Amino acid sequence: MSAGTRMGRLIVCPTPIGNLEDVTLRVLAALREADIVACEDTRRSRVLLERYGVGGRLVSYHEHNERARAAELVAKMREGAVVALVSDAGTPLVSDPGFVLVQACVAAGLAVEVLPGPSAALAALVASALPADRWRFAGFLPRKRSALVEAFASSETLVAFESPKRVAASLGVLASVDPERPVAVCRELTKLHEEVVRGTAGELAERYAKEPPRGEVALVVGGAPSAPDEVGPALEALRRLVEAGAKPRPAAAVVAELTGVPANRLYRALTAQDRD
Repeated sequence: MSAGTRMGRLIVCPTPIGNLEDVTLRVLAALREADIVACEDTRRSRVLLERYGVGGRLVSYHEHNERARAAELVAKMREGAVVALVSDAGTPLVSDPGFVLVQACVAAGLAVEVLPGPSAALAALVASALPADRWRFAGFLPRKRSALVEAFASSETLVAFESPKRVAASLGVLASVDPERPVAVCRELTKLHEEVVRGTAGELAERYAKEPPRGEVALVVGGAPSAPDEVGPALEALRRLVEAGAKPRPAAAVVAELTGVPANRLYRALTAQDRD
């Protein structure tokens, strides 16, 4: 379809995380309307488009070319083109490329339309049967032990992606500090071999040490239990430092080193008190 005099815009299109039947009617309509479909991998996207008889011009847009490609796409949209952005699976920008393009569109005053659709993080959260009223998404888990311990210290349900080869090691770190923490290992969601395994960190660390899971994995970890006796004194020390003129984040790092309470946890507690 020719751009003509239309106002150019970006349409962010979530795509199935496994089962191709999970694509929405709105996404298919947007893909048919688009003058350009920006794909993380044109080969994978072509499978979806051919399944539903969608034509259109496909261009690659991935982590290695996104800055240069974003500039090209913004120029096209300024000329009136409609660009659809898709990733290999799920919602673009959620641990996938797209942030640079969305920022560039906003800076250029171009409209950005975001369509709802599949998300591995949300599917895993719901399937885990863990609390979903307060949760955070961590992307891919860090490899450094100290960073892992800090991530697992969150009082909110934690959703993260992990390499199947590292599931046992990451759960082993959690089990070393809290073996009874509830965990769900969600793999191959919406695919033929979908599996959700629920248990404690200790149980699942042992299970996957013997036989690593296969396929794409999302971990869901229950929130850390509150420890007021541990946090209280450290938080009070942090508040005194801040009242004496110290900047909150550096002061939280110092108190964390002395007390063992994670710096991010202290900082969040301090800012939460300030809001109250």
